[in-house]
Amino acid sequence: MDTIDRRTMLAGSAAAIAGTALASEPAEAQLVKPIFPVGITSIPVVGVPEVFPVRRIYCIGRNYAAHAREMGSDPNREPPFFFQKPTDAIQNVKVGEVAEHPYPTLTKNYHYEVELVAALRAGGMNIPVEKALDCVYGYAVGLDMTRRDLQRAMGDEKKPWEIGKSFDRSAVIGPIHPASGTGHFQKGAISLAVNGTVKQNSDLNKMIWSVAEQISKLSEAFELKAGDIIYSGTPENVGPVVKNDVLLCKIEGLPDMSIKIT
Repeated sequence: MDTIDRRTMLAGSAAAIAGTALASEPAEAQLVKPIFPVGITSIPVVGVPEVFPVRRIYCIGRNYAAHAREMGSDPNREPPFFFQKPTDAIQNVKVGEVAEHPYPTLTKNYHYEVELVAALRAGGMNIPVEKALDCVYGYAVGLDMTRRDLQRAMGDEKKPWEIGKSFDRSAVIGPIHPASGTGHFQKGAISLAVNGTVKQNSDLNKMIWSVAEQISKLSEAFELKAGDIIYSGTPENVGPVVKNDVLLCKIEGLPDMSIKIT
């Protein structure tokens, strides 16, 4: 018993000494420090000096009926489905510039998909549709660039198709415009032109699942949080680009966005 008591006393003394040493250190020294710095992905916001920090990138698949049909799906029977891109897939494009966009490796069939992007300021689980738009901070024009041949090959093999969707600079985006200034987008023209020829041309009111419904559905599977962005789907007539092609993206109520494939 004496031995156990002495051991207990020694252990307690060591813990007390360690606690005293930690307490005497500056608060900064007690913080956990990373072994190397990792950058935070952010998107410029129009009209304010602050930027929008990106937590997660969600994308909805086949959210316009005509696009669902051209991809071999039945829009009348398919529930919404989502995939994600890494945050560092973001390529920011300034208003008025034609940003250079490198043609990626491994693909010979590189496709454009113009989309409205919703940026969230709040989130939660099981968000009701009627409350969903309260979570939206703002909107932007986006391009979900896709290595279509790789996506299809993985799909044919029943394998995940991240390699076709989730690569560097695959999430092209213009600056975020606060919803307090733009309102929420229920309708409006959305289009994409390649070298001046219009390829995609539709209206946001043709979405199968609205932005509010997408937020609500996503929140059933994930806890949404501030910093999440949602690519809300693309209209029909997606197609390939080659080097030197210039893409011009338009959404009614937002400034145009343009890139050149290099």
